[in-house]
Amino acid sequence: MGGLIAATPDQTSAILGAMRDVATASGRFPLSAATVRSLRSAERHVLGGKGNVDPALLVPVKPETLAAALADAALAEMTLRCLSVSALVDGELSRPRIEAVLEYAERLGVRQDYVTELSKSVDGDLQWALTDMSRQNVLSLWNEPWDECLDINDIFMPYRSPHGDPSLAARYHALGESAEGTLGRAFSEIYRKNGYAYPGEERAVNVRFATPHDATHVLSGYDTSPRGEILVSTFTAGMHPVRPMEGHILPVLYSWHLNIKINDLAGAAKGQLDPEAFWEAWARGARTTVDLFAPSWDFWSVVHEPVAEIRRQYGIPAPLAAGSR
Repeated sequence: MGGLIAATPDQTSAILGAMRDVATASGRFPLSAATVRSLRSAERHVLGGKGNVDPALLVPVKPETLAAALADAALAEMTLRCLSVSALVDGELSRPRIEAVLEYAERLGVRQDYVTELSKSVDGDLQWALTDMSRQNVLSLWNEPWDECLDINDIFMPYRSPHGDPSLAARYHALGESAEGTLGRAFSEIYRKNGYAYPGEERAVNVRFATPHDATHVLSGYDTSPRGEILVSTFTAGMHPVRPMEGHILPVLYSWHLNIKINDLAGAAKGQLDPEAFWEAWARGARTTVDLFAPSWDFWSVVHEPVAEIRRQYGIPAPLAAGSR
C-alpha cells in the first residue's frame, strides 16, 4: 500500500531529514524516543516505506535544499504539515522548533493559516492563535464564519436552558435499543459509558458536530480517551481535508498534548500523542471513501447497519500499528 503522499526516494529522505531537523531544532535538542517513533511511522504511513528507517542516520536538510527537492506545491504543503507536527511531538510549544518550521514555510512558499497560528503561539499572541483555531474549526466543519460576538461555547453547546430539544434527545436515546453490532448501538454505548448528554439535552454538544464526530469514533475504532481524541481528529483531518491543520490537528494537539485549553468543550491534557498511531490515523482517514462530515452524509440512513459492513462500504482500512486503537 502506498503512502499518504507520493514522493521519490530522494524526496522521502529530504522530508524525513527536515522533520528530524525541526524536532531537534537543528541539533539544539536531543533526538527523543517520541520523535524516533514519529519518524518511523511517518516514513511508513505518509511516505509509503517499511517503517524501519533509522532516524539517527537521517541527514539534516536545509530549507533551501528541501525547497529545491519539492517542486510540486501540493507535496510542499503536505511536507510542511509534517514538519509542523514534528515541532510538537515532544509535547512542548518550543520557540526554536516553531522558528525552524517558519523558515521551512518561507522557503517552501507555504502561507496557510496554520503557519500563522504557529507563529503567533510563540510570538506573544497565543490567545489569538487559539481563537483562530476555533474559527477555523467552525469553517472546516460547516463552511460558516464564526461571529465572534457569540461565545464559541454557545455554538458547540446550544441546548442549555431554555433551548433544550426533548424530541431530539428521545430519538438519540432510542438508539440504545438498536441491535448489537450496529452503528446505532455502538454510538449509544459511547454515551452510556461516558455519561454524555444526548443531543437535545442541556449539557449536550451540538448535534451537527456530535453525530459525525462520535460516529467517526465508532467507525475508526478510536476510543474517547485523550489519546483517542487526538487520533479521531487526525483521522477526521484525512477524511475531511478542509482546513485539516488549523481546524483539526493543531487544535487537538494543543488541547490534548500541549495541555493548552482552547474552550470548555475541548478540555486539555498533557502528553497524550501516540506518535506511532498518529500518522496511521491520518492515512486511514485519507483512504476512507465516505466523509462523515460532508453535508450529504446521513447518519440515520445507516444507523441500523452493522459496523463491520459500514467500514467495508466506506473503505476504512484496518489499523496496522500495534495498540493503534
